[in-house]
Amino acid sequence: MNTLILIDQLKKQSRQGITPARTNMAGQLPGTRLNTPQTGPAAINAQVQQLAQQLANQMVAEQQQAQITARNGRVYTKFDAVNDIISNQTEIVTAGLWSNNIAGLTTYFTASTQTNTQRAYYVDVLQSNPSVTGSATQFSIAWGHALGSGSDSQGQLNDSPSKAIYSQYRQLLLNPSDTRFTTQGSGSTDYIYVINFKRNRLKERMDPGNFELPLTKINTRTSNATGSVTTASGVFTLIDDSSIASATLVGSGKVFNIVSGSINSGVYNPSAPVYYGLMYPDYGTLILDGKMLDQKLGFATVSGSSVEGNNHFVLYHSISGSAPITNPATSDKFSFLARNSEKITSTHYFVRIKNAEYNFSNNPSYVTGSVGQIAQSSFIGDPKTYITTIGLYSDRQELLAVAKLSKPLLKSFQREALIRVKLDY
Repeated sequence: MNTLILIDQLKKQSRQGITPARTNMAGQLPGTRLNTPQTGPAAINAQVQQLAQQLANQMVAEQQQAQITARNGRVYTKFDAVNDIISNQTEIVTAGLWSNNIAGLTTYFTASTQTNTQRAYYVDVLQSNPSVTGSATQFSIAWGHALGSGSDSQGQLNDSPSKAIYSQYRQLLLNPSDTRFTTQGSGSTDYIYVINFKRNRLKERMDPGNFELPLTKINTRTSNATGSVTTASGVFTLIDDSSIASATLVGSGKVFNIVSGSINSGVYNPSAPVYYGLMYPDYGTLILDGKMLDQKLGFATVSGSSVEGNNHFVLYHSISGSAPITNPATSDKFSFLARNSEKITSTHYFVRIKNAEYNFSNNPSYVTGSVGQIAQSSFIGDPKTYITTIGLYSDRQELLAVAKLSKPLLKSFQREALIRVKLDY
């Protein structure tokens, strides 16, 4: 606007025969004429260009000073969406499936708080004595029969616990048209043993190739397996066959076979594996073929009509019976190994703090007195702050997330900082 006014004044003076005045170095119009008057359009244009350049220089200087002032007292910095933000970064993260992210379980306790009615359906297994602080359920064991045999129906032939368990997992894991679980070990089977992992430990799924179930043979058992059960000294270990075969896809997701083998050595006799059941990693469920456990491990499953066999306790004793036995391959006790798997999507925010930025704090403790003097005299002329927290805000300055640094980061005019904030979801 100032340039346009000046041009009008110069044109007006030229028409009136008045010699326009030359500006001094400060861009101000002196009150005297030049010793060597210049007239004509060329002279006027030259003076206009000179004044316009001076005004532009002054505006640039003022903008630079404003930027310095803004940086010194800056509270927010807007991200450059192209250079400062990297989104949709994915990675697969695995961790031990048991409490405290432990991958191997060697101690087993049943939950004393379960009622008799609950124990007729399933048994919860804890990693330590229920009376100890921190004890928690790690997995549950159940037994199911398609016809309801092997458990007390309490006079309701179609409503026994074993039938309820079989029907529940059939509906959850099989296609709608399937009425029986089918394994490569014995084909269609009427009765199954189930290991179900706690959902909060499973994250998204079990990690195929990273579970190993130790089982001991059952020497003798009573009809009620909650009582007398003796196990043999030998230990069988079961794994999934993900190392030699691809998963089968069904309505419930991926399915792997459970076979004889170990994580260290792989599938035993991979050309002709011994199949024990099915692994459903997306559901955190192991289905063990009851017929194969009877044939190979002597479970002697009770399957009489309306007879309370408590067969799921046989599987519990088979697992816990392996704990005292040393694994010759590792010289450690046999343990139930399992890991969870989770796909993490991340966005990375790069917070770039230049030397002139964020050197003053808006924390009330930074200043003192009624006029807001800097509290630390050594900070006068050389201010310092310590960055401890970064807040991510929306365009409306709504706090969305907070990132904490592991230790305070010193910031001054002599220091710059680049901090990467990783937001997982």
